Amino acid sequence: MASRLGMVEPQQAMDRREHLRIPVRLFLSFSGGKVRGEGTVMDLSMGGCIIQSGTQVHVDDIFYLEIAIAEDGPPIEVAAMVRSVSSRGIAFKFLRKAQENKRLLAFIQSNAGSTSSVLSKAVEPTVSS
Repeated sequence: MASRLGMVEPQQAMDRREHLRIPVRLFLSFSGGKVRGEGTVMDLSMGGCIIQSGTQVHVDDIFYLEIAIAEDGPPIEVAAMVRSVSSRGIAFKFLRKAQENKRLLAFIQSNAGSTSSVLSKAVEPTVSS
């Protein structure tokens, strides 16, 4: 009955992630309380994301994120909590499962097998082969 990602192989001590991470470069803005910021989403999963931003945040802060997945469409809006802040970036955990956000779920599913297309889509809308 191990149908979820990450449940197929035995848990490794170094990697406790339960969701597949997709490397991306997507613009985002975020706000919560008196704090507003923007940055770049570096990786995205069903459970959260890691961003690069110069904005000062603290663990357990809650923000509304607006992630631009397409130049010609509205951003995806999600509520998230800061899980950690490190030299790698700010790690956010989504407060609702990505399955509840149909656009986010569709984006992740359509790009899960093609990392290079995610990077290309973030930079330019059309990719010529």
